[in-house]
Amino acid sequence: MFHQTKNSRRLLGMAAIAIAATQAGAIDAAHAQQAAASNANAPAAPVPLGGLKHVNAGLLDVAYAELGPANGPVVILLHGWPYDIHSYDAVAPALAAKGYRVLVPYARGYGATRFLSANTPRDAEPAALAQDLIDFMDALGIQRAVLAGYDWGARSADIVAALWPQRVKALVSVSGYLIGSQASGKQPLPPKAEYQWWYQYYFATERGRLGYQQYTHEFARLIWQLASPQWHFDDATFERSAAALDNPDQVAIAIHNYRWRLGLAEGQTRYAGLEKQLASSPAIAVPTITMEGDANGAPHPSAESYRSHFNGKYEYRLITGGIGHNLPQEAPQAFTQAVLDADRL
Repeated sequence: MFHQTKNSRRLLGMAAIAIAATQAGAIDAAHAQQAAASNANAPAAPVPLGGLKHVNAGLLDVAYAELGPANGPVVILLHGWPYDIHSYDAVAPALAAKGYRVLVPYARGYGATRFLSANTPRDAEPAALAQDLIDFMDALGIQRAVLAGYDWGARSADIVAALWPQRVKALVSVSGYLIGSQASGKQPLPPKAEYQWWYQYYFATERGRLGYQQYTHEFARLIWQLASPQWHFDDATFERSAAALDNPDQVAIAIHNYRWRLGLAEGQTRYAGLEKQLASSPAIAVPTITMEGDANGAPHPSAESYRSHFNGKYEYRLITGGIGHNLPQEAPQAFTQAVLDADRL
C-alpha cells in the first residue's frame, strides 16, 4: 500500500493491533447483517479468467492469465496485497471483448508464480517488482503496453511508467503516484495516519512474521474488511483470492516488502541503481488516469498531493458508491472504462 516509513514506531503498531481487532469485530457484524440483502442484488458471477499460462521471465516462472486476441493491443493488469489476479475477473473479459490482449500475472510470492532458483533472495523492494514486470514483457516479446493496477500493482506500474516510459502506452493507477523510497518516509506522520499503518509495524516484529505465517488467511480477510469497509464480499470471493497467499514465498515476500520500507531490511545490489532513481521521485509523462474509491479505508495519498508528479495527459476520477481499496473488483465497469479512456488520451 502507499509508501511511508519510520524505524522507531513498534509500540504504536502493537497498540494499533488491538484497536484494529476491535474494529474487525464490528465490521464482521456489519457484513453478517448486510450479506443477505446484498446477495439478493448481487451481479452475476464474473467470467473466469481461464487456465494459467507460464513463462520464465528474469528470476521467475511467472503464472498468468491471458484473454483476448493474440494480436490485440496489450493491457497488463497488476494486483496488490493481499489480493490476487481475481481482482480482474470482470475487468479482463470486458477488455478482451474490446479486442485487447489482456495479461494478468501473479506477482512474486503469489499464486503459481515461483522463483526459478531456491538461492534467489526473497526480496520484495519496489524496484524488484517493477523489474519483474519488465522481465515479463521481455519474455513475451511485448514492447509496449497499457499498464493498470492498484496497491502494489499500481506502484509497479508507476515505476515502469517513470523509468521505462517507452514501454508504456498509457497508465491507470489507483491512488495515483505511489513511488517512494526508504529515505522519503523518515518524517513522522500525524498519529491518525500512523495508526492506519498498524500492520506494517506489526510486520516489523518477529511476532508479526509468525502471526502472518500462522494466520495468513485471517490476516488477509481483516485487511480486506478494513480497506473496503462497504464492500460486502462473500466467502467464495475471498477464498478464491486467498488461495494465492498459500504460495510458499508469500510470507517472506510480504514481510520483506514492509520491512524494507521501514529500513529494517536491505535490498539487493542488483536493484540499487533503480532505487536511487526512484528516490528522486521521477515524474510520469505517459498518458495517465488516476482513480480513487470514495470509501478507501487503506492508507493512501490525496489526489492534490501527487498531481505535480504527472506532467503528461492526465485525468483524475473519484469513484463513488462506497468503493474501497480493491477498486477493479469493487467497481469493474469504472476501472474498465478508465483503461479504455487512458488508451485514447
